[in-house]
Amino acid sequence: MTYDLVRGLHILAVIAWMAGMLFLPRLYAYDAEQNAKAEPLRTEMQSLLRLWQTRLLRIIVNPSMILAFVFGVWLLWLRSGEGADWTFAHQPWMVAKLVGVLLLGGWHGFLAGQRKKIQAGTSRYSGRFWRMTNEIPFVIAIVMVLSVTTEWGA
Repeated sequence: MTYDLVRGLHILAVIAWMAGMLFLPRLYAYDAEQNAKAEPLRTEMQSLLRLWQTRLLRIIVNPSMILAFVFGVWLLWLRSGEGADWTFAHQPWMVAKLVGVLLLGGWHGFLAGQRKKIQAGTSRYSGRFWRMTNEIPFVIAIVMVLSVTTEWGA
């Protein structure tokens, strides 16, 4: 019962985290593309986009990542038999999942750092870059979800 509840809460937190990390690069792309527009409209639109970026990161992406980590660690603890048996943590599927967590955490950090650079006007990335990298979290998530649901190599 507890395991299923924690697993459900973990999944919901990951969904919110992923949604934010998939949308944030799109906002960055729109922001970068404003540089080609005329001044009054560009400034107004960039101001609005930067507000959305900040709110998305602070209200959805950051808190949902923290919750995903908390519930994920709790799941690991429950899966181990409350600390009794950690042999599953060395299985290839779990290693793939944990590497995916590190990659998503790194991407999240990169996005957060870029928000600060965009706000300061020092970001060097184009709208094209943000569109091309937009799906990175989804590709990582595919590997993670299939690893956990199939437990390959076990």
